[in-house]
Amino acid sequence: MATRIALFIPCFVDQITPQVGLDTARVLERVGCSVYFPSEQTCCGQPAFNTGHWDDARPLAERFVRVFADAETVVCPSGSCTAMVRNFYPELLASSPLRQDAIELGRRVFELSEFLVKVANVTDVEASFPHRVTFHDSCHALRELGIRNEPRELLKNVRGLELVEMPASEECCGFGGMFAVKFGAISASMGDSKAENVAATGAEYVASIDGSCLMHIEGVLRRRKDAARTIHLASVLAQEIQ
Repeated sequence: MATRIALFIPCFVDQITPQVGLDTARVLERVGCSVYFPSEQTCCGQPAFNTGHWDDARPLAERFVRVFADAETVVCPSGSCTAMVRNFYPELLASSPLRQDAIELGRRVFELSEFLVKVANVTDVEASFPHRVTFHDSCHALRELGIRNEPRELLKNVRGLELVEMPASEECCGFGGMFAVKFGAISASMGDSKAENVAATGAEYVASIDGSCLMHIEGVLRRRKDAARTIHLASVLAQEIQ
């Protein structure tokens, strides 16, 4: 494979878990891709869009379209941000001269597991992670992009990894961006429910493809003093066979 990949790094990864970005690049390079990072990229505009501040979100979306205009393929370690570009830019940029460019770009933007399995036709990235792992389906990835089986196919081929399905894996963890701020009590209750489902599996780690969900779940797990920890799918796949 000689695909040239432009990395689209979400704000949560850039500011809180930069290792996930590095791990994403490492995995893509391992399967034969050439990876580069357009340094002019900023936020995709999702926080402003989701809270109704479309006039603030629009310039960010237009900047994103310009920055990635020449990219052959764009890969992002987040279902949430990928969904923003692919599914919501056409609506946000309805009156913008860049709307058609945004639609065409959206067809070239993929979440990491989606790209590996559906585009690169890779389900085994030659990774090793000898731990018991369960998987959380993030809302945007599952409901907006239809991503469910792809991460699991990749995890099942990781050496030493035992994948255990958690009860109600498709239920929201309670984060939801500004939802967690506006409805803190409900968010906390949903987080507790998710943590209980994680505990029921006996897993050492709960993996997901969205760093925002993982941040929320990690906080709940630590508050409860549960043993399980969170890990991004990219960081599992980046672990090499020794």
